[in-house]
Amino acid sequence: MNNHLKNQIPSIALLAVPEASGAALYGLFEILSTFANAWGWITGEDLGCAGFEVNIVAATEEPFRCAGGVPVIPSASIADIQHSDVVIVTDLAIDPEADHREKWLTIQPWLSQMHNNGSLICSVCSGSVLLASSGLLDHKTATTHWGYIKHFQQFFPAVQLLPNRVLIPEDNGNGIVTSGGMAAWEDLAQYLIARFYGEAAAIKTAKLFLLGDRSEGQLIFSAMGKPKRHEDAVIERCQQWIASHYPASNPVQQMVKHSGLAERTFKRRFKLSTGYTPIDYVQTLRVEEAKQILEASADPIDTIALQVGYEDSTSFRRLFKRMVGVTPSRYRQRFQSRPR
Repeated sequence: MNNHLKNQIPSIALLAVPEASGAALYGLFEILSTFANAWGWITGEDLGCAGFEVNIVAATEEPFRCAGGVPVIPSASIADIQHSDVVIVTDLAIDPEADHREKWLTIQPWLSQMHNNGSLICSVCSGSVLLASSGLLDHKTATTHWGYIKHFQQFFPAVQLLPNRVLIPEDNGNGIVTSGGMAAWEDLAQYLIARFYGEAAAIKTAKLFLLGDRSEGQLIFSAMGKPKRHEDAVIERCQQWIASHYPASNPVQQMVKHSGLAERTFKRRFKLSTGYTPIDYVQTLRVEEAKQILEASADPIDTIALQVGYEDSTSFRRLFKRMVGVTPSRYRQRFQSRPR
C-alpha cells in the first residue's frame, strides 16, 4: 500500500460522458466501492483495508443517459474535482472510423490538469481514445480494444500501441494505466486494489466477485463461509483451538479430548453449532490454508501438504481437487499468474 495513503481513503473519480458504457461504469463503481466490506459479509474475515471513495464525475451534475440509455446521476462535476488519486475513463461507444479529437473539448483540459496534479489516469477499452485526444498517451505505451487499432494508427500515430496487451500498468511513474477490451475493467479493478492494498486483497476480491476466467467453475473462487453464530462455549473453545492446531494428527480426536465430551455428543453438538461435521471443518481449514500458501509461495505441493497436516500428498491432492474443483498446481497457476 502507498505510504502516503495509509491514513486516508484513496479517491477514485469515474468519468462519465454520454458515450460511456453503463456496464463498465457501474461495475467499477460497485466493486471499488464495496470490496473492502463485502469479503467480510460473506466470510466473516476482515479484509483489513479502507477501500476507496468513489465518485461518478461528469461535465456537469445534471443527470443524463449514457450509451444504451443507462441513466447516470453524477455525484460531482469536473469543476468540483481538483484532485483525485485515480481517474478512470470507461469504454466508449464511438465510431472507430471517425475523428474524435475534438469531441470532448471540455473534458480534455480537465484530464490533463488532473494528470499534472498527480492523479493516476486510467482507461478501459476505447476510453483510451479520450486519453489520446487529450495528449496524455503521446510517446507512451498503451493498449486499447482491437477494433480501434487502425483508429490509433490514423489519428494518434505518436502513441506506442501494444494492442495484444490486456493491461499496461504505470511505467516509470508516468501516471497512466490503459486496459484493452470492455471486460478489461475487471482487470483494472484488480490492478488498482493490488496497487493500493496489496495482492492478497486483489485475489480475495477476484474470488468474491468471480472475476476472470470462469470456465473452471465456481469452486475455484470459493472461500470458507462466515462461521455460524452459536452460544455453545465448549464448541467455540474447540473452534479456537483447532484454528491454531489444524495440522495436528488426529485433529478430531484431539478436539473431542479438548472438549471433555463423549465423542458422539461432541460430534452432534459441533454439527448443530457450526453447520459442519468436525472432519469437514478441519478439512476446510486445511484447504483454505493451503490455498493461501499456494497463492503466496513457490513451496512444492508435497511440502504444503505436510504443512497443513497431510503426510500423504496424494490424499491431499485428491481432497483439494474435490473441494476446489482444480488441482493445487492449477490453483497456484491461476492465482499467481493474475495480472499484476
